[in-house]
Amino acid sequence: MDKIRFAPRLSVEEVEEGCVLAPKFGPDGLMPCITTDADSGEVLMLGWMTAEALRLALETGEAHYFSRARQTLWHKGATSGLVQQVVEARIDDDQDAIWLRVSVAGSGASCHVGYRSCFYRAVPTGSDAGAPLVFKEDRKSFDPVAAYGDAPNPTQL
Repeated sequence: MDKIRFAPRLSVEEVEEGCVLAPKFGPDGLMPCITTDADSGEVLMLGWMTAEALRLALETGEAHYFSRARQTLWHKGATSGLVQQVVEARIDDDQDAIWLRVSVAGSGASCHVGYRSCFYRAVPTGSDAGAPLVFKEDRKSFDPVAAYGDAPNPTQL
């Protein structure tokens, strides 16, 4: 595959105002990726991408990430069937973060815990700061044990 070649970062003007893709990955080789539902705009997850994951997502049209917990490339949905089809990809102004708008196969869920979004709990703020987290999704979209097997050890997350 490898059809996509990333451009060198030659100037601030080219990176911020130009038409070439010149992504900047952190010292760990990772770039944050915000993933939203293409129809609703709901934030589904925050993932991390290596250069290879970004290339694969752009070339295949299906989201690929890098799992920091497992230290491996990860094709979203390969195990669960909840493949994220990339509808649009946008890079931020200094090209060090990516945003994917996706449609999700199956139940439309993206969270390995079984919820639609990985952001299924609200954190109380202001006068409610310190109160327990508030669930914003009242039910799971799929059974994570059926999709992935036994739950991972929390120290592996």
